[in-house]
Amino acid sequence: MMKPFRKEAIRLLDSFFAQAKRVTLVTHTHPDGDAVGCTVALQAFLKRVYRTDVRIIYPDPIAARLRFLVNRVQPIVASRQPDAARNRLAETDLLVCLDCNGFSRVEGLKDMLADSPARKVLIDHHLNPDAASFDLVFSETEVSSACELLYHILMALPAVAGKASRLGRQAARALMSGMTTDTNNFANSVWPTTFGMASALLATGVDRDALLQRLYQTYPEDRIRLQGLLLKDLLRITPKGVAYMVLDRQTQRHFFLQEGDTEGFVNLPLAIRKVRMSLFLREENGVFRVSIRSKKGTSANTLAARYFCGGGHELAAGGKFIPTRDRDKAAEAEAFIERITEEFLSE
Repeated sequence: MMKPFRKEAIRLLDSFFAQAKRVTLVTHTHPDGDAVGCTVALQAFLKRVYRTDVRIIYPDPIAARLRFLVNRVQPIVASRQPDAARNRLAETDLLVCLDCNGFSRVEGLKDMLADSPARKVLIDHHLNPDAASFDLVFSETEVSSACELLYHILMALPAVAGKASRLGRQAARALMSGMTTDTNNFANSVWPTTFGMASALLATGVDRDALLQRLYQTYPEDRIRLQGLLLKDLLRITPKGVAYMVLDRQTQRHFFLQEGDTEGFVNLPLAIRKVRMSLFLREENGVFRVSIRSKKGTSANTLAARYFCGGGHELAAGGKFIPTRDRDKAAEAEAFIERITEEFLSE
C-alpha cells in the first residue's frame, strides 16, 4: 500500500511550483500512455493553478492514438526539434522528470538534463530511482502508474486540498488515460488506491467511455492484421511456458507500423493457461526492444535486469537485445530467448 507523503516534501514541492518561472517536464524515451498522461496533466495543472510557463519535452514522437491528449499542448519532440529542446532546457529553472527513474531513460537528453542548474524533481513508480540526481524525489512502486502517483501528489497540494474537482478537466482526463493504459485497463498493477482515483476522476466528469474508444478503438487496420499474423505464425511457446514473438523490420515495413502500434501485443499470450511469461521483441535501429510480462510467481523484472539490461516491475518489465550478427537477427534473438529462459526458469 502506498505510504503517505511527508508533509515537508509536499510543502517543498508547492514552493518549487510557486517560485518557478519556467518549468520543463520530461519523460522516458518512446513515451507510452502513462508518460504522456502524467506530463500533460501536470502541465495543465501548473498553468491553471500557478500561472506558470510550462513546456513538455518528449524524446521521441508519441503514438497516434495518444495525440488527442496533446492537441492543445504543443510539446517539443527532441529527436525532431533538438535546438528547441536545448534552448528550452537552457532557460528552465525547474525540471520535473516523470515516469522514469533517472535521466538515463531519457535518451539523447541525458547529459543536458544532468548538467542543468535547474532545480530537479523526480516523480516515478519504477524500481531503483536515481535519487542523488534530484533535489526532491517522489518514488513509490506500490502504485499503478506514474499518473496515479501524480494524482495523489496533486491531491495533497494546498491548492487542491483533497478535492479532485480542483484538478481541472484537462488534467483529470489525462490522469485517467495514463492510469488506464498502464494497468492495461485495470488488468494488472491495480491497488485499492487505483479504484479510489478512478472513482474520484469519474465524479469530476471524465468520460471514460470516450477515453476507451480513443485509446483502444482507433488503431489502423494493419495493426489488427499483424496481430493475426503474430498469433498464427510467429508465436512460440517453450516447454517451460515462455511465450515469445519476434518482429523484424521487414514485417514492420510490410504492415506500415508506426510508433505505438504494437503496444499490448506482449499481453496476448498470457491468456493461455500454460504460459507463465511472455516476451515481445521489436527490431529497431539494429537492436530489439524487449517487452516482458509475467504471471504471479515469475519475475519479469529479474529476467529483464539479468539478460536485457533493463528492469521495471515484478510482472511487467522491458529492456533491449543487441544481436551480434548482421544477418538472421530474428533467429539469433529466438535462440537467445530459448536459452536464457530455460536457464532462468530452471533455477
